[in-house]
Amino acid sequence: MNLTILFGASSFEHEISIVSAITLKKILSTHNLKFIFVSAEREFYLIEAEKMKSSYFSSGGYRESRVLHIEKGGFFYYTGLLGNKKSKIDTGVVLNLIHGRDGEDGKMASILDFYEIPYIGPGIEASVLSYSKRLSKCFAHSLGIDTLPYTVLERNGSREIEFDYPVIVKPVHLGSSIGVSIVHSDSELDYALDVAFEFDSEVLIEPFVEGIAEYNIAGCKTSVWELSIVEEPQKEEFLDFEKKYMDFSRDSRVSEAAIDNSIKSALEESFKKIYEPLFEGSIIRCDFFIHEGRVVLNEINPIPGSMANYLFDDFENMLERLAAHLPKEKWIKIDYRYIHSIQNAKGKA
Repeated sequence: MNLTILFGASSFEHEISIVSAITLKKILSTHNLKFIFVSAEREFYLIEAEKMKSSYFSSGGYRESRVLHIEKGGFFYYTGLLGNKKSKIDTGVVLNLIHGRDGEDGKMASILDFYEIPYIGPGIEASVLSYSKRLSKCFAHSLGIDTLPYTVLERNGSREIEFDYPVIVKPVHLGSSIGVSIVHSDSELDYALDVAFEFDSEVLIEPFVEGIAEYNIAGCKTSVWELSIVEEPQKEEFLDFEKKYMDFSRDSRVSEAAIDNSIKSALEESFKKIYEPLFEGSIIRCDFFIHEGRVVLNEINPIPGSMANYLFDDFENMLERLAAHLPKEKWIKIDYRYIHSIQNAKGKA
């Protein structure tokens, strides 16, 4: 398979994206694997496989790589004495591995769609809905899937909350546990909100349910459903940024959760409701709770860390199958029939 991994970009999760890309380089054996790095300044660089090391990016070494330009049909670079010789990179299918802003908010989906570049990743609508934790909850409710109760606070608005402590504070538009805090009393709330508002103008507050069972499931739909095992993450109160940073570099399969088939089936059915048709063409991971016997959506991860490869037996071949079943945008024929009919009508008048 000819695959190009697109990563980096202008995001608080920029470094997580680099870690994910390095991990996929390690686990994917294809000889046609390419890497395009998007800098914080939103410039595209073609990165040689042997330079895919974290220090190459943290040191700024990537600036020595070939600069790319995006045009209809793909990525190009210019050479020649006058910079007038254009060459195209054979990207094949692009894997959108940009976590957070730029990758999960719909920008990259819009660009790739506009320039007719095939890609694995959430489309525009899927990105918009899943990038916002508030909209994700509304989406889940529309499908009949429960979520925990919540309220949203604005940066310059009231800081009153309606829940008993403890509560969990989350920036609405970030992942990787950035800016997330568990608050146990009034005295801790202002500081937790100040931290969260450093990253986002909206903050989501939920009751923190101690000891709640959490399960993760990932997958996609090719010609058939391809679902991962169900994982029960081992954690303390919650996975903070540093733990998730290490978590995103996982490349070995994890153990399957020891759960009843009825719970597994309920989780799989909830996943399918969320995935189809909105997320077609992507590999997503959904994090669920089982609360009082009910499946409750925690979050949708439209571009999970290292693409949740550790949950699948056949990840690389699944990628290839998905690349062969990407949704195609309908071609619209523009024939100017309406304008011609008006012009003809005016000519007769």
